[in-house]
Amino acid sequence: MTLPSITVDDDTGSSLDLPALEDLAGHVMNTLHVDPTCELGITLVDTERITTLHEDWMNEPGPTDVLSFPIDELIPGTPEQPSGPGVLGDIVICPQVARTDAEEAGRSLDEHVQFLAVHGLLHLLGYDHATEGEYARMFALQDELLDTWRAAR
Repeated sequence: MTLPSITVDDDTGSSLDLPALEDLAGHVMNTLHVDPTCELGITLVDTERITTLHEDWMNEPGPTDVLSFPIDELIPGTPEQPSGPGVLGDIVICPQVARTDAEEAGRSLDEHVQFLAVHGLLHLLGYDHATEGEYARMFALQDELLDTWRAAR
């Protein structure tokens, strides 16, 4: 069985469960029938770095919790027809910003960063939440993916 190439880097020195992030990303990619040779990068950065990325790439002021940078614009596949091979892209998460959001959501920091990783990965696969329908579909899928991953652990 070929496994996707998932790289998780922590530029912040956090105590987050990085192997869990890698495992979760693999679960999402497998569940959504992404070609097993696809590449994905997840990087944890500080507030200064996420602010710069947010302002430079999104033209939005200040920091954010997660950004996704698609490369080959892949979409989910089916069991019969997985997505094509390629590079999904990069997900950049700021644990410092996520900490506040985690407290508000009643989650641990690890749980919230995992939530953000799935959110970012779905964006890489073409999901969005610009309309009410898209929001409902994307967030329901996020919950389902997190639930099935946690149940399998």
